[in-house]
Amino acid sequence: MTSNSGLASDEIGLTKVAPFTRRGFMTATAAAAAGYTLAAGPVRADAIVTDTTGLETGTAAIKVAGGEMPGYFARPAGVKNPPIVLVAMEVFGLHEHIKDVTRRLAKLGALAVAPDYYYRAGVDLTKITEIPKLMPIVNAKPDAELLSDLNATVEWAKAQGGDANRLGIIGFCRGGRTVWEYAAHNGGLKAGVAFYGSLIDPPNPAWPKSPMQLAGEMKAPVLGLYGAEDQGIPPVQVEQMKAALAAAGKTAEFHIFPGAPHGFHADYRPSYRKEQAETAWAEMQAWLRKYKVLS
Repeated sequence: MTSNSGLASDEIGLTKVAPFTRRGFMTATAAAAAGYTLAAGPVRADAIVTDTTGLETGTAAIKVAGGEMPGYFARPAGVKNPPIVLVAMEVFGLHEHIKDVTRRLAKLGALAVAPDYYYRAGVDLTKITEIPKLMPIVNAKPDAELLSDLNATVEWAKAQGGDANRLGIIGFCRGGRTVWEYAAHNGGLKAGVAFYGSLIDPPNPAWPKSPMQLAGEMKAPVLGLYGAEDQGIPPVQVEQMKAALAAAGKTAEFHIFPGAPHGFHADYRPSYRKEQAETAWAEMQAWLRKYKVLS
């Protein structure tokens, strides 16, 4: 089952969002000043903001092939050998929401780091305002380079005192796809959590295998959190992935949330669904604790 439009399923999910009223949203100027992407549409005025109390936060300079990749990290202050959790971002770049998620993970005890793996494009993705202009840039990112960048991020976190024996990854939208890809790549990964990550890719020479094609190669248990109303990743596709993983004897669990569209966890977007998002976040924590990433 593949998309006949040639669009990535996250692209479909991002562009087919339920109607909404603009009441309760920031102006574009205020949203940009606060550091949010504008390509995803209007930014909710009550987006979650996590403070830095008890945390060390900052920018990372991660050595990768061809230079230094920027990133954002957060960790509990004064804690030795915290677990490492990679945060795989959406297609919108390293904007304020992803940084906030990183701080939320640090509040749970992790050295969380979000690498800006689209930096080689030479353009600030957070400043692009239209999805059609954004997608060709992110769709050109080769999986091989992506996986290498994530490995480099783990090495950076280890050098900062993080415990790579308790390595996890979470990701959203395209970053959810990244979770599946990385779980098939890194045998040192303890657990992953994919929030509405694409499972079947359109033809793209930069992406040799979709998550569905990698089902038999998974090296870590993955929790998949999906929306029943996702226009790009229908529940039948999630069930296909579930069956493929079960047939291969791989450890995975799925939750398809009723009433939830694509991006239901993105508390800065109109797609946000508070109840489903809070349940999903709790399930993510339980999964990472079950597999000894979080204490």
